[in-house]
Amino acid sequence: MFDIEYKGANTVVISTKKATLVTDPKLSVAGLKDVNIKEAVEIATEARFATNGQDAKILIEGPGEYGVAGFHIRGISAQRHLDAEGQELLGTIYRIECGDVRIGLLGNIYEQLSEDKLEELGVLDILIIPVGGNGYTLDATGAVSLVRKISPKVVIPVHYADGALTYEVRQESLDLFAKELGVPVETVSKYKVKGAATLPGTLTLIEVTRS
Repeated sequence: MFDIEYKGANTVVISTKKATLVTDPKLSVAGLKDVNIKEAVEIATEARFATNGQDAKILIEGPGEYGVAGFHIRGISAQRHLDAEGQELLGTIYRIECGDVRIGLLGNIYEQLSEDKLEELGVLDILIIPVGGNGYTLDATGAVSLVRKISPKVVIPVHYADGALTYEVRQESLDLFAKELGVPVETVSKYKVKGAATLPGTLTLIEVTRS
């Protein structure tokens, strides 16, 4: 059992009874306070979103296999949205396993994920995906396309317009993504997951309000 909280931008906190994992904790790039949780597992989809916090249990910011604090994590190199094809791959997408639930974390990647990358991600139950667009990250159309290819049970959108955050470029609203995806929407302050068997039977958009 674990909880998922949304802090803004691509920052998400996944908490079990014994451990905490935080993604892209450097929220100061979007005008909020960095997330620093003692003994947390920190994951960065790009080096610039890492805080290198001294209190962290471990910092993961690249490809590889990691088993830590009850999480099994696979990092996979990927092209960032702002990079040209053929450049060095500076982004990392992740598959995070917590118990019997498989979570995908995409970050600000280019929307054309190759079949090889999709195969490395494998079957996912929950997909955490940015949707704000405007040349910085996936837009609604690109995000919907990837959701359809990956076919998770739950999609949790991040990195969309929010008056409390100062993004480098204007981000589109969550409503645009929700409209294009066209599936049931559930809004929660914290998404609680008891196990794979308790997840929705059909694709559901979970809006986790920023805390």
